[in-house]
Amino acid sequence: MKGGDIHPGSEPGNERIIGWRSRRGMLELDLLLVPFARLAYPKLGGAAQAAYRRLLAEEDQDLYRWLIRKENAGDLQAIVERILAHHEERAANASPSH
Repeated sequence: MKGGDIHPGSEPGNERIIGWRSRRGMLELDLLLVPFARLAYPKLGGAAQAAYRRLLAEEDQDLYRWLIRKENAGDLQAIVERILAHHEERAANASPSH
């Protein structure tokens, strides 16, 4: 379903579906996407939520290459950067201070 929404006609704000679709079965993706869907997605504006839903329609191999910054995600690059920034922020907040 490349380039489309996760389910045509689905309600954009259905966070349960977004959370479920964020679980990819690939640990590297799950560690980035599941917390983003749970914590950041509900706070995004409509355009960013739509971009995230479009991202979820892409193939896992493409997502992986984009999220490790091996390839540019084109029109989805902004949401990829938000996902990575969210992950980096969470990691920094979880690190003990020295």
